[in-house]
Formats: sequence, C-alpha cells, structure tokens
Amino acid sequence: MYDGIVQELIDEFGRLPGIGPKSAQRIAFHILQTPSFDVARLAELLTDVRARVRFCEICGNVSEQDRCAICRDPRRNPELICVVEDAKDVAAIERTREFRGLYHVLGGAISPIAGVGPDDLRIAQLMSRLADGTVQEVILATNPNLEGEATASYLSRLLTSMQIAVSRLASGLPVGGDLEYADEVTLGRAFEGRRRL
Repeated sequence: MYDGIVQELIDEFGRLPGIGPKSAQRIAFHILQTPSFDVARLAELLTDVRARVRFCEICGNVSEQDRCAICRDPRRNPELICVVEDAKDVAAIERTREFRGLYHVLGGAISPIAGVGPDDLRIAQLMSRLADGTVQEVILATNPNLEGEATASYLSRLLTSMQIAVSRLASGLPVGGDLEYADEVTLGRAFEGRRRL
C-alpha cells in the first residue's frame, strides 16, 4: 500500500502477535510522525533483549541470569510448584500477590493439531524437580482451553503415582460478568467449583 521501506516497517510490525494491519500501520506512522520518539533506544533495547535475556535453568521463566528472581528468592515456599504454559502466565499470577511458591514454565501446551506433544514441553524437567520429595503440591494453572485442559489432564495422570497433591486452578464466571452472556462450559465450571460461604 505504501512505498518501499514504510510498507516493510508496517509488514514487520504486522508479524507481531496481536498486531493487525491497522495497528501495525498506526505504530509505524506514530514512529514516523513523532520527532521525539527515540528509534535508536528502541533498536538498542531489541538488540539487548535478544543478547541478554534467557530462560531460567530451573523453572523456564525469563531472566537475565541463569536463575530467575523467583527461583533465587529464599522466601518462596519450595513445597509448592505452580505449572504454567508460558512466562507471561508467571507475571499474571505474580500480579495477584496470592501465590508464594515456585513456578514451572512448560513452554506451551499439548496440541496434536499444532504438532506439539508432551516431549516438546518441559515435562521431563518438571519430573526431575519433583523427584527429591521436597514438593508437596503441584498446582496446574494451564489455560482453560482445549490444549490447556489436555495438558492438565496429562500431567495429572503422570503425577498421581508420585504421592504429590495435584490441584487445578478454579475457573468459572468473571467478576463483573453477567450470567446471560456466559457460555455453557463456563457456567458449568462455575457450578462445579462453587464453595460454601
């Protein structure tokens, strides 16, 4: 639609997840039309992120060191491990300030359609973390979709033989939501996960 390098910039932004053609165009024109936008700083940060950020050798979370800040924190409860699909999920749970245990990032979810099986995830690393007997409970916090449920089910079956308590995050109605707009699966989960007051 645009000549040369401008279209290349828009196309490059459009390759990012969650950025459609219109958003890519808005970002590109913001950079072009804002004289104070520090393009050099953005380019430097992108280069630095690629060079410096790695995945924690213990849990798989993003870190600038061999071990992430959570795994290095002695105040965390080593008897609890929360299993999540991606490092973004760690940040989401940490924002709640409710969980004080450790994490294990799988690096995705089981998805036969996408060609992702259990061997493609960090399940072997999880099993080796559980082998020493320190962990008393594993909380499965995979996404409440088909792939997340398949992953949670697979892990649950795998962990039952280890004498470790396995739990799953509750799912159901969102705060501020209306019952009439909830789908059947969400409403069914809300009934299953109800608790006494």
